[in-house]
Amino acid sequence: MTPRVVITGYGVVTPLGPNAEESFNRASEGQSGISMIQSFDTTAMPCRIGGEIKREPSLDAIGKTLPSNSKIDIRRLEKYTPRPIKFMIEATVEAARQAGLHGNISIPPQRMGVALGYHGENPSVSDMMFVHKFYKSGNKSNPWDMKALSNAGGYPYFSFFRRKSDVSTALLGGIFDCKGPNISITSACSAGAQAIGEAAEIIRDGAADIMIAGGCDSALNFMGFVGFVLIKAMTEKYTAPEKASRPFDRKRNGFVMSEGAGVVILEEFEHAKRRGAPIYAEFLGYGSSADAYRITDPHPKGEGAILSMQAALKDASLDAGGIDYINAHGTSTIMNDQTETEAIKQVFGSWAASIPISSNKSMIGHTIAAAGAIECVLSIIGINKSIILPTINYENPDPKCNLNYVPNEAIDCPHRRVLSNSFGFGGQNASLIIGKYEG
Repeated sequence: MTPRVVITGYGVVTPLGPNAEESFNRASEGQSGISMIQSFDTTAMPCRIGGEIKREPSLDAIGKTLPSNSKIDIRRLEKYTPRPIKFMIEATVEAARQAGLHGNISIPPQRMGVALGYHGENPSVSDMMFVHKFYKSGNKSNPWDMKALSNAGGYPYFSFFRRKSDVSTALLGGIFDCKGPNISITSACSAGAQAIGEAAEIIRDGAADIMIAGGCDSALNFMGFVGFVLIKAMTEKYTAPEKASRPFDRKRNGFVMSEGAGVVILEEFEHAKRRGAPIYAEFLGYGSSADAYRITDPHPKGEGAILSMQAALKDASLDAGGIDYINAHGTSTIMNDQTETEAIKQVFGSWAASIPISSNKSMIGHTIAAAGAIECVLSIIGINKSIILPTINYENPDPKCNLNYVPNEAIDCPHRRVLSNSFGFGGQNASLIIGKYEG
C-alpha cells in the first residue's frame, strides 16, 4: 500500500497579506494586491505595476518566532539571506506552528526534509556597476583589483551565495534542523507546485516522514523585470493597477509580476496521527510534464498541460468527474488562458463546463516560483471553508475561453477535491490534486 500523505500545516506571504488567513480573506472579498511599483525606478517602462509586498521582512523579528529547537542564530544570516527567502522563512514559521513542530525535538532530523522552488536572487544594477568599476580600474595584464573590490567599496563576500538557487533549501534545512532529503526545483512558474509534488513522492517512497515544501520568489527589481518587459510578456494596457490582471477576459494582454512565498508541511499519515498533528487536507495526486515546444510559448494544443492533468488524475485514482474545482494557472496572457481552457476541455470532456474554475493570479499577480505553492495553500483553505475564490476583473467574455471562471465574486460551495495547475515559462508543467481530509 502506498503511504498516505497529509498536510499538517501551511503558510503564505503575499501582496494580500503577511499570512495565509489574511491573504485568503482578502482574496475571498475580491481584493487586489497589485499596485504601482515603488522599489525601483520604472520610468518609461511600458509596465509599471506589480504585486509588491510593501515591507522588508526582519530576520531579527523572525528569529523571535522560531522553534525553540532551532540550532541557528538567524540574526547572523542577514548577509546570506535574500528578500524572497525571508518571506519563505516567515511562511514556514507559520506552517510549523500550525503543524505543532515548534520545540518538537522527538522527530529525528534525518526523517525531515525540504523541497523548494526558487531561482536565486537577481543581481542589482548597483552591484553590477560596482564590479564593473573595479574591472575597468585594472590594466590589461591584471584587470581585476581584488583588494580594492573587497576592501575599498565593501562588495559583499556572499553575493555569489545569494544568487544560488539552492540557498533556500540550505537555509531552511539549517533553521528547522532538517537533515533528510533536500532538493531545489528551478522549473519557472511550476517550481512551487513541482516541489510539493516531488516532496510527496519522497514521503510515499519512505525516505522521509515530514517534508517542508513550497516556493518563493521576488523578481521585482530591474534585472528581474526587464527581461519580461522586453519579450512583452507582461501587461502594458491597464486603466488601474488593480484592474490589470484579468485571466480569461477577452481584453487580457499580459501577466502582472508579483512576489511572495508559500509552503505546506507534508507528513506521512500514520506519523501525523501518532503525534496528534492537526490534518488540514490530504495530498491525493501529482502530475508533471514538458511541452517540448518553445521557450516562450505554451504548446498551442496544450499537450503538456493535458499530460500533466491526466497524470495527476491517474496518480489520485480519479476520473474526470472526481474534481470539484480547478485552481487554474490563469496568468492573464492571451495564449496561456486559451490553451489552458482547451486543455481542460480535452481532459474533462463533458464535465468541463460544470466545474468551477478560477485564477488566484487575478488578485495576487504571478509570483513565479511561489505561485503553485501559494495557490495550493489557498485551495486547502477554500476546501475547509467551502469557499471558491473568484477570478476578478472578468468583464468581457472571450468566446475562446468559455468555461465557468467564477467571475468577480467568491462563491459558497462545498467541495472535496481540487486540481491546482502550474504551467511554467518554457513548457514545464505540474498539477496537484488536494482533497478534503475525511479520516
